[in-house]
Amino acid sequence: MKNPKILYILISIFCVFAIIAGIYAQFIDADHGGVDIASDGNVSTSSNIIEEDSQTEIKAQFSNLFTNTLNLGGFDTTGIQKINRDEEIVYTIVDMQESTDKYELNMHIPAININNALATTLNNSTQTTFINKANEIIADTDSTVKTIYSIDYVAYVNDSILSLVIRSTLKEGSSAQRIMIQTYNYNLNTNTEASLIDLATVKMLNRDEVNNKITEVVAEANREAETLQSMGYSETYVRDLQSDIYSIDGARAYFLGPNKELYIVYPYGNNEFTSAMDIVLFE
Repeated sequence: MKNPKILYILISIFCVFAIIAGIYAQFIDADHGGVDIASDGNVSTSSNIIEEDSQTEIKAQFSNLFTNTLNLGGFDTTGIQKINRDEEIVYTIVDMQESTDKYELNMHIPAININNALATTLNNSTQTTFINKANEIIADTDSTVKTIYSIDYVAYVNDSILSLVIRSTLKEGSSAQRIMIQTYNYNLNTNTEASLIDLATVKMLNRDEVNNKITEVVAEANREAETLQSMGYSETYVRDLQSDIYSIDGARAYFLGPNKELYIVYPYGNNEFTSAMDIVLFE
């Protein structure tokens, strides 16, 4: 460049832009609270930011838990009085797959193999909720629709608490698919049923933390359902946010997972023909 004045002017302008860019970058970093802008324009969070999993991710994770197995996590069951000494404290008592023109059954039904009254009560609940339905399907030779019915389970032991979760899926003809969830939580040291408060204590959570997160998750799910309903989607499940089930004292389905995660599940299919559910997860 022959004119040195023009060269100096261009260098000065470049320096001013560089200073402005540096100041702008500092403000952007502060505004995003640790969010990094990658060279390709994508936003990535820095390591000190913890993002909550979405309900879609949590439900997929939950669905993958059902392996029809007991995971003791190193717990010693030697001193437990069993009904069947040759089996573990939870085992598959019914393993059945059968298909006809009228039905398809795929059932893995567990039993709690502990010799006391509480375990017997819990096993009777399984009988009433799941096995009786299977017997009803088999006996109904007059049905004009095909029924698809499956039962799976998983069990974990965390801090001496046995958590057993049973899931059944029911599809009768063209009716909506129904998903039912039953959970049992059993303190192996005291031979008593473990409450949600007991499980929250294992996770070092207080009532307010649990109640606040339940409210947050369910309210968000309800907003989404109402939005879909306003767009004309009739098969959405609208929650009654005033129901007492949405609290640590009112919840009915909960358990500790493979790595001591606390799941609180709202399976609306337990009472209605729907597969809708909300899952509150404390990792």
